[in-house]
Parts: sequence; C-alpha cells; structure tokens
Amino acid sequence: MDNDKRPKFGNRFLDEKSDIFTHNAWDNVMWDEDFKKDIVEKVASNSRDKVSDEKALEFETNAFKYWDNFYEKHENKFFKDRHWILTEFPELTPNETRKNILELGCGVGNTVFPLLEIDNHKSLFIYCCDFSEKAVKLVRDNSLYDENRCNAFVLDITGDWKSSPLIPQSLDIITMIFVLSAIDPKCQKQVILNMIPYLKPNGIILFRDYGQYDMAQIRFNKGRCIKDRFYVRGDGTRAYFFEENEVDLIFTETKILTKINLHVDRRLQVNRANKKKMYRVWIQGVFKKKE
Repeated sequence: MDNDKRPKFGNRFLDEKSDIFTHNAWDNVMWDEDFKKDIVEKVASNSRDKVSDEKALEFETNAFKYWDNFYEKHENKFFKDRHWILTEFPELTPNETRKNILELGCGVGNTVFPLLEIDNHKSLFIYCCDFSEKAVKLVRDNSLYDENRCNAFVLDITGDWKSSPLIPQSLDIITMIFVLSAIDPKCQKQVILNMIPYLKPNGIILFRDYGQYDMAQIRFNKGRCIKDRFYVRGDGTRAYFFEENEVDLIFTETKILTKINLHVDRRLQVNRANKKKMYRVWIQGVFKKKE
C-alpha cells in the first residue's frame, strides 16, 4: 500500500537520458497522452459493472468485520513500518517540545512504533485508533507499546467521538495516512468535522492517500466498483481514489481549516529484477486549524 523507505518527493527525475532501471523509483513522472488514454480506458472499463446495492450495503454495514478478518489473517505482517514518515512529514520530528499526536486508522502501529523508537526526548504522546478491535489488540500486544507514551483504542471515526479518551483542543497533530480512502465518500466530510474540535488552534492535519489512476485502481477487476472511484477488494475491504481538488474541498469547506500545502505525488516504481514498472499516484497535504 505504501513504501518502506523512499526519498522525499521531487528529488529524482526521469528524463530521456535516464536509464529507467538504475533506480527503484522516479519522482513526478508525467504520462504521455497515449499512456494516459490507456489508463483512463482501463478505469472506465473496470468501473462499468457496479456492485449491487444490496452487496454495497452489506460491505458498509459489516466493514468492521472485514477489517477484523484482515488483521486476523495477516496480523502485523502485511504492511511495512513507515520509516519514511519523517521524510514526507517532518512536522512529526520529535524534539524537546511536548506534542500530542492522534493517528487515525493506526492498523497495527506501522506509524506509531517508528515514531516512538526515534523519540529520544520522550516528548511525543501518541493516541492511535482503529475501526478494528483486532488491529488495536495487536498494537497493545506489541512489545514496544508503552501506556505512558501511547494510548490505542477502538473508534469508528465516522460516528460519535465522545467515547474516546481524547480531550477537546488537546491535539497538536492528527495523521490521516491511507485511512480516509477506506471510508464511503458520503461519510468522509463527517470524519473531518468530527476531528476538528480535538485539534488545538494552529494544530495541523497530515494527509496522504490514494489518487485517481493509481496502480491499485487500475488493477481492480470488473464488478468490484461500488460507485465512482470507490471499489471493494476481494477481502471485503474498500478503497477510494481521490482527486486533488476534492481533497482540498473536503478540508477547506469546513471554513475552520486552511491549506498549507497539497500536491499529487506521481511516482514510477521499478522492480529491477523483473523489469516491471508500476505507476503510483498519491495525494499528500498539510492543513492547519485557524486560531
């Protein structure tokens, strides 16, 4: 779903003289018209046959069960730890200043534990929540879990947050990394509205998620599309693919959050062993709560 380690976006460019297989990844790769046309046609094709309304409702109603099954099967072996997190989001860098952080959709702690490991000042306190009880249990059972530095809890972020251990206006940073895409688009705006009261004035939200025409979208088979840019995987978990302006509006239409930066991260990942090329599209941004 995301890379283990990679250089910061925008540092390695592919030109006509470059040997594409000399590196594992290239930044800001622009598509030629023929390639773009092919991608658009593939997405149109795999989106044509929709999941029935009955099945779509079942995937929504039982979303937590599908994620529990996912973590029951894979435990902490599916996603790699995000050791790249400070490269993409230096705002998370620990220092002597106390920071309260909330990670939405923490999974098994692939962001939480790398941050705690490098926090030599022990200045970070990380709240982390997930829809899946199984995922939260895996976080709490991890040998690196320390209740003095971390609090993992179950939360449906589309619903009522009052049962959470969070205190209003207590958070310096909220991370949203490949989490909003797992939620029905009709509920995404509510997630943003739910989190705002818990963010301090001038607090920030760090966002990274799938962009339209990402390789993962192209790979879906026919009959897996629920609605425009929203798909269900074979295991019942779901994925949405964002447009840049859409992300901008989800946050800024609240009138409480302002955009610090937002960009489309287009990467060409290369498997040099089998000469395979993989075109990735992610959307990354930072948003700030007004004073």
